[in-house]
Formats: sequence, structure tokens, C-alpha cells
Amino acid sequence: MDFDGTAAVFKALGDVHRLKALHFLATADAGCCSTGQGVCTCDVQERLGLSQPTTSHHMKILVDAGLVTAEKRSKWTYYTLSAQGLHLARTAVSALLAAVPHPQKEAV
Repeated sequence: MDFDGTAAVFKALGDVHRLKALHFLATADAGCCSTGQGVCTCDVQERLGLSQPTTSHHMKILVDAGLVTAEKRSKWTYYTLSAQGLHLARTAVSALLAAVPHPQKEAV
């Protein structure tokens, strides 16, 4: 298991604003700046209700953890979900769940 990468993913997932950003990226529709090829920074900022620098900070953590990809277009950055970090989190949780002992049924 890649403990450093997994820790970075869980650290990124451990903040309510970043979880909201991930949820927004997963559920954004064409009513926002979404082009089908990402969601614009301005929409993420509006959804989170944070300043631009704070939003950029949170999104950078998500990108660095491999949960989100970023593509600069003109003055805006567009974000999309990335399966890499999500897969890493799922694999780690699955491995831990597999190690959980199953309770024995008591004999009657």
C-alpha cells in the first residue's frame, strides 16, 4: 500500500469544503460554467462561498492528492474528477475492511 499517497488522499478528503467541492464536481450540470469538460473556478468558488485564494488553495490540495485534474483555459481553471485518488481511497478502505474479523455466532 502507498501509505504516503493514501494519507494525502484522506487528508484532502478530511475537509468539509473539499468534500463539497468534490460533490459539486460530481453533480454539476450545464446550468453552471460546466462545459462537459470541467467546472470553472468561478462556479466552484460560488458554490463553496469562499474567497478566490481560499478556493484555489482547497482545489490545489485536491489536485495534488490526485482527486481532481485542473486545466487552465485563458484566465480560468477548469476542474474535473480524477479516478486516481478516488481509486486509492477505495482500495485502502477495502483492504482495511477485508481485515476486519467477522463476529462468531454464538452456539445455542
